[in-house]
Amino acid sequence: LEAVRQNCSALWSAAAPLRADREFVLEVVRQNGRALSYAAAPLKADRELVLEAVRQNCSALWSAAAPLRADREFVLEVVRQNGRALSYAAAPLKADRELVLEAVRQ
Repeated sequence: LEAVRQNCSALWSAAAPLRADREFVLEVVRQNGRALSYAAAPLKADRELVLEAVRQNCSALWSAAAPLRADREFVLEVVRQNGRALSYAAAPLKADRELVLEAVRQ
């Protein structure tokens, strides 16, 4: 975990079973949200795990599975935490009046 805290790409070097271990990756993204980009694909669709990653670093939304980046309710929850995260959402959501206003409030 210390290696990932210092450098999120260290997760990329981890064995595949670790990159797919939900509890391990959850702990990692709590320390370095950008590490989500190196997690196994199914974990990138895990709402709780992605939300934790985005709490740590809003750019982690870019690494989330496309359906999550296009899920209006999920993106609204994310934007309420950090308005800058809207820039990583699916394109149609960037034109959503409520989401943009919420992002500006943050």
